[in-house]
Amino acid sequence: MSRTSDAATPSTDAHLALADGCLIASHRLSEWMSNAPTMEEDVALGNIALDLLGQARGLLQAIAEDTGRTEDDLAYFREAQEFRNPLICELPNGDFGHTILRQFFVDAWLADVWPALAGDPTVDPRVRGVAEKAVKENAYHLRHSSTWVLRLGDGTDESHRRMTTALDALWPYRGEIASDAWYARVEPILAEATLDIPPRDAWTQRSSADGWHTEHLGYLLAEMQSLARAHPGATW
Repeated sequence: MSRTSDAATPSTDAHLALADGCLIASHRLSEWMSNAPTMEEDVALGNIALDLLGQARGLLQAIAEDTGRTEDDLAYFREAQEFRNPLICELPNGDFGHTILRQFFVDAWLADVWPALAGDPTVDPRVRGVAEKAVKENAYHLRHSSTWVLRLGDGTDESHRRMTTALDALWPYRGEIASDAWYARVEPILAEATLDIPPRDAWTQRSSADGWHTEHLGYLLAEMQSLARAHPGATW
């Protein structure tokens, strides 16, 4: 397949960061299976995790084809410093409110990313196909997470306190995903949820672009990659 420019190949840092972000966020959500507050949320979080996994697979398959590797190589046999996911995706789940707010921030980021890729004729057709499907999936994800942010933020004193704690903890990790459009999407929901909106120019954590990550990613990968590394090349 011919390429007109580097921007048309899926194996760019931006596409790898997107694939890794979806993969790691999916794994974090999967940790809620059988642990969510209600059976409906078990199903909802599981389905969102599967959607994110499918998005990650689509991108990793395209990247693998162009680099002579496989999607399993990229998912299971890279070290933590080789991953480029936004740091917010790898943070531990915390309580349900913390997870929901983290997912809301991620969904708001993807609400910009997927339409941009789907509507760009210069983007590799394989990546554009993933994006076109992901636009619809993410619309549901964003509706789900924003509804819960409103419900918990403007709920009981305890739920409001927990959401405030989550907001304070997560806001510094917005740097890799925030844009003017992201703030325009996030801030009205936080305001309606009666949460105090931190300033846009508040301190942010450093980026993962150079392979720097929190200590949490190593533990996550040790769990996610253990079976593939114990049985390399196995199929079933």
